[in-house]
This record gives sequence, C-alpha cells and structure tokens, in this order.
Amino acid sequence: MAGNPFYSPSTLPYQLPDFAAIKEEHYLPAFERGMTEHLAEAEAIAASTEAPTFGNTVAALERSGRILSRVSSVFFSIAASDSTDGIMAIEKEISPRLTKHSDEIRLNRALWARIKQVDTSDAEESWLLEKYREDFVRAGADLSESDQARLRELNERLSTLSTDFAQNLLKASTESALVVHDPAELAGLDAARVKALKQEDGTYVLPLLNFTNQPALAQLTDRETRRRLYALSVERASANFELAATMATLRAERAALLGFPDHAAYSVADQTAKTVAAVEEMLGQLVGPAVRNADKEARALAEQAGFEIEPWDWSFYTEKVRQAAYDFDADAMRPYFELDRVFRDGIFHAAERLYGLSFTRRSDLRGYLDDVSVWEVRNEDGSELGLFVLDPYARPTKRGGAWMNNLVDQSYLFGERPVVMNNLNVTKPADGPTLLTFDEVNTAFHEFGHALHGLFSEVRFPRVSGTNVPRDFVEYPSQVNEMWATWPEILANYAKHHESGEPMPAELVEKMKATEKFNQGFITVEYLAATLLDWAWHRLAPGESVEDAEAFETKALEAAQIAVRLVRPRYRTNYFAHIFAGGYSAGYYSYIWSEVLDAESVEWFKENGGLKRENGDHFRRELLSKGGSLDALTLFRNFRGREPSIRPLLERRGLV
Repeated sequence: MAGNPFYSPSTLPYQLPDFAAIKEEHYLPAFERGMTEHLAEAEAIAASTEAPTFGNTVAALERSGRILSRVSSVFFSIAASDSTDGIMAIEKEISPRLTKHSDEIRLNRALWARIKQVDTSDAEESWLLEKYREDFVRAGADLSESDQARLRELNERLSTLSTDFAQNLLKASTESALVVHDPAELAGLDAARVKALKQEDGTYVLPLLNFTNQPALAQLTDRETRRRLYALSVERASANFELAATMATLRAERAALLGFPDHAAYSVADQTAKTVAAVEEMLGQLVGPAVRNADKEARALAEQAGFEIEPWDWSFYTEKVRQAAYDFDADAMRPYFELDRVFRDGIFHAAERLYGLSFTRRSDLRGYLDDVSVWEVRNEDGSELGLFVLDPYARPTKRGGAWMNNLVDQSYLFGERPVVMNNLNVTKPADGPTLLTFDEVNTAFHEFGHALHGLFSEVRFPRVSGTNVPRDFVEYPSQVNEMWATWPEILANYAKHHESGEPMPAELVEKMKATEKFNQGFITVEYLAATLLDWAWHRLAPGESVEDAEAFETKALEAAQIAVRLVRPRYRTNYFAHIFAGGYSAGYYSYIWSEVLDAESVEWFKENGGLKRENGDHFRRELLSKGGSLDALTLFRNFRGREPSIRPLLERRGLV
C-alpha cells in the first residue's frame, strides 16, 4: 500500500508515530511487509559465508525488522488503549501469525549455529550475546525437528487463546457493568461521579475495573448495590475459566518440551529469582503474618458493622473503621488532587527536583485521541531526552488497569531517543475538573516511574533498552517513584484545592500518613492470593489437566493456606489478564519481589537526605540508565551498596 506511514520512520520530532496519518487499513499490510522483510534479513544473516562476528550476526539481528517493530509498537498500544471492532479483528488474525514469525526466526538452525560461534571481548556486547543465546535456547532452538514442530503448534495455540482471553475481558468490562435506573442506588458516590455515569437512555452505568474489589465498594451505601457490583466483578468473563485451564495445560506441555518440570520453573529461570524454591521461600514468609492481620481486621469490621460482613462489605466498613480510628475520610482528599496539577506540580515537579528535568506541553504534536497529551522532556542543560505521552481516561475500548509502554525505544544503534506512554483509567467527568483518589495519584506516580526507566535509558541496543529487564525487576524502579507522592515538599506543591488553591490541611496529611499500615492485612492477602493462584496454575505437571477451573481455584487457595473467606484474590482466574493475556505467567510474584528492592531503596533515599539532586543522579546513573544491559541484581548492588533484605518490606506492611 503506497503511503503506508509504517514503511519509513516518522518525520515528527523524536519519531513520534504520525497518528493523524495512521488508519486501521495500514496495520495489516505493514505487519505483512514487516514480517516478510524481517524474515529475509534473518535468512540473509544465517546464509552469510563470512565468519560469524558480533557485528554481522548479533548486531545485524538488532538492526533487522524495523517496519515490524514500528507497526507492532503502535498497534499493540492502540489495541490496549482504543480497541475498536476493526482493531480487535486485526489482533485476532495477526497475533498467531506473529508468534509463528517469531518461531521462524528463533528456530532457524543456521542462524542459531552462527550465534553460537560469535565471540566478543566488549562487556556490553558480551551481555547482549548471552541474552540472545538465552532467548534462542528458551525458544527451543536446540530441540529436535519433531519437538520443534509441536512447539510451534503450542505457541500458535497459546497466542490465539491469549488474544481470546483479553478480548473476552475487554467486552466484559462493558457487558458486565453495573446498570441502575435510580440514582439513589448509587448513594455514596459524589454528585459529579454520578453525573459522569449517566447515559443517554437515562440509566447509570458503572463499568468494571480489572480487579476484584471495585473502588466504588468503599463508597456505595446501599448494601444490595454493593452485592450486585461485587458479584458482577467476580463472575465476569466466565468463558475465560475454560480458556485459562487450557492455557495452563498447554504451557506445562511446552515447559516439558523445553526441559523444565513445569511452567513456573521455565518462567523464573531467566528472572532474578532463578528458581521455584527462591520464590516459594519468599512467599512463605508472608502468608502467615498476612492472614493473621486480615483476620484481626475482619473482626474490627464486623464490630463496626454490627453483623457478620460479606466480601462486598469489606471496603465500605474499612472506611468506617478508618474514620472511627483515625478520624480520616479518604474522600476528603479528592478535591486536592486535580489531574493536571498532580502531573504538573507533583509528578513532573518531583522529577525536576530529583533529576533536573523540564517538561513542555507540545500542543503541536497529537496523540491518537484528543484526550491524549504529548510532553517534551529535556535534561537540566536543555539537551533533548525524549517524549512523554499521557492517556489518562477510561473508555469502553480501553482495557482496565494502568501501564507504560514504549512507542520508540532508546538506542544508540539507531540514534533514537525514547517516546514513552502512560495509560491510566480515570473516570472522565461530564464537566468540571478531573479529581483523583489517592490510589489513582499513587498509580500515576508508579507508572511515571516506568516512564523514567524508559526515558533515562542510555544503551546501544534495543534488546536491552529501558524497561527490557527481568519481569521481577521491572516493577522495582516504578515502585520507588511512589515514595514522592507523599514526600512533604512534593505533596505540598500539588495537593491544593481545585477551587480555592488552598493547600491540603496539615491535619488531613497527618491522618493519611497515620493510616499507611491500616488494612495491610487485606491488601497483602488479596495480593498473595492472586500470586499463589498464578503459581498453582503454573505448577501443573505436564499431562495434568483441569476439568473444573473454579474448583481448582478454590483448592489452590486452600492448599496455599491463603483461603480467607472475606478476601478473594485481587484477580480471579477469569479476569487475571496479567497471567493469561500478558507477560506475567508464573510471574505475578514480581510485584512483591520487586517491593523488597523498593523498600530497601526508599530506606537508602531517606538515609541520604531524600529529595536531593545527587541522590537522583546516583539512582539514574547506576540503575535507571542501564536498562537491561547488566545483571539486574548487580545494578541494585551498585546503587544500594549491599545485598537486599526483606525486613524493610515486612516493616512497611506491618508484618514484622
């Protein structure tokens, strides 16, 4: 197709994709041409008669597939953020084809033979070479022809099922939304929120976010409305139970082909955890204290309610107990958290203070929707760093949760600077300012931590750029960035009333800080239940199948001693997109694993004076700028100066 914008690099600043020029009909031809070109480039490398060197083999592979890289980064960003019927149809068609294409590259025996012969004395090249060899082995490059044939079948089938799971869940967020006809049923929600939920037909629709406990459960005063909302949440996308069971079985078979006892062992082998035993040892230290804390919290909630509560009551009476014990109402904070101010005077201000960055809104550059904003980021000396793209609002075509992704990877190989994007799922008001909950503020700081990891990347090769690090390490820098949300100088700069401009009262701030360990039993059990459910699905032995996925879920939680009646997993199997539609299979433990490093790093910042340029420069230089170009735990030790300890995490969560 002539004029396809993916066939050459964008001419916009920083090669920002030209969303004004990109149409749905451009994607499929670009994917097809990109795969054809990439395969030809790989085959040419494999067929070379020159002796294999790093330059003509590994670096050549890094240079290959540019059209495919451009179209993939944009398409999958749009598929997550604004997935129309047309986009969903393309995704369904292209996902298994991309999996097949990847296998064509990594199961190419001639190419693998050349990679095995490459030698280099350069440290960065040696690390990348090791990553390539690891990638090829884990992809099955050493398997027999018959085993490779079965592996290809498994990979394509898993890709199709994963897409089906994601699309079922996206539809369920709308189809399973809470619909009420009388706004009185939404009593407890503020008037602006209720107004934003009103539809043209006069109904009020509350869409589901992608975790079990919907935020509105803390506010809705009508117990029957809470019950209905909770039931819709935990029962959505029921067809995904069967898909998940099938995927877990296929993953176990694939792990066996690749020489592992189960998928969990395969999954962690190239992570910082390395072994199943290491993960289970860490999780084992947390389950008992977390359950005891949750049981204690449940008794306090029942006492407050005056009756035996149900799961849909937990969040509501948690706020009642919080108010009674601390005289703290979380909703009282919302008027002080206006979206634009949170970013301008909070998130960006923290980055200015800590790293010397500046942010300029580029109204001349557009995103894929009007609500998407583009910001140019520069270093203290005025030199260009990259672009930051923000998509803050929820919509029916957007998947739940919050995430960061790259539209352009930083690499010196191509002379490209990063273009990174943050997606949130904040309800857009019908009119007036966008006011956030503190959880949404914290999430925004978290996702911007990922953005900084991408923006600060200073590596030669795209394979190790930015957040291309082990999955159980990638959440660590973003979790560290959460600390600035409540850092006194930062909070005082952005927590101002959206009408009067008055700062948040000091007593409200103190009350908020006093509750930091409140409800940590629930929060930790909810997370651990999801983690151990993920783990159970991926410890299935090859050949083991699951006939009843819901019964399996129940038994798995009981076996892990995390089956608390009032606290269901943060994600049940049917909407556990992280592990059945994302890259976190047998990896949801990553958040708590990373939090060990995060808690240690927060201690370091506090010990060294907190919000100081020299601290930011040290964190940027020793860790954030390195991407995946060095061993992850080596990066941590270079920054922290010692091995990590779990104790700061236990203290933070009140589990000591």
